[in-house]
Amino acid sequence: MISLTQINKSFGTHHVLDNVDVALAEGSVTALIGPSGSGKSTLLRCVNLLEIPEAGTLRIGDETLEFNPVHRPQRDAIQRIRMQTGMVFQNFQLFPHQTVIDNVMEGLVTVQKWPQARARERAEALLTKVGMLDKANAWPLNLSGGQQQRVAIARALAPSPRVLLCDEPTSALDPGLAAEVVDVLKQLASEGMTMLMATHDLRLAAAISREAVFLQDGKVVESGASAKLFTQPSDPRTAAFISTLTQ
Repeated sequence: MISLTQINKSFGTHHVLDNVDVALAEGSVTALIGPSGSGKSTLLRCVNLLEIPEAGTLRIGDETLEFNPVHRPQRDAIQRIRMQTGMVFQNFQLFPHQTVIDNVMEGLVTVQKWPQARARERAEALLTKVGMLDKANAWPLNLSGGQQQRVAIARALAPSPRVLLCDEPTSALDPGLAAEVVDVLKQLASEGMTMLMATHDLRLAAAISREAVFLQDGKVVESGASAKLFTQPSDPRTAAFISTLTQ
């Protein structure tokens, strides 16, 4: 359903992604692991075009974009890709001046032009799914980190994306609050939600992902079934990194 082929991205002279290939089947959950600065977050942001690659090809469903250094994709093509993705950020990125339910409704009303009543019904259903309906009228700053992230997941799911992109969804949370988020993501995975997540949380990756990709210095070092990659990696660089997460 989703493929990134020979993706390249640089910031100035720093080559962040170097000919990266990743493919996701519909309904799969793939974990991106690797040290800080390996390119995990940048790769996620290339999927929903918050960052535009200099070279390579991105395909989501029937939409295909080819990138080169000279021509930026047209705005409508970028929008069609973004409409198929939902993004969950490390630090929640909720609007502090809006209530929980308004945060979830915002994109539906302002971007997709849904009527308020329809958007509210959708938001209430998603808040129920993530166990946050009782906080619908609360302000984000009055919620715990785990609660804010669950609201952020509901917001990302609001437009019914084909893929959910999660950028370190538990790293800003202590273990107890992280468990709340892991439970929600595990439920989504069991329902067949396609997910691509960048994470240092091996427990999260092992509990949810079916496939894993190890990045280092902007290159794919190893990829394959999570169960094998986490326990019997074939590359010593993967083994060395995983050992740092399990100490």
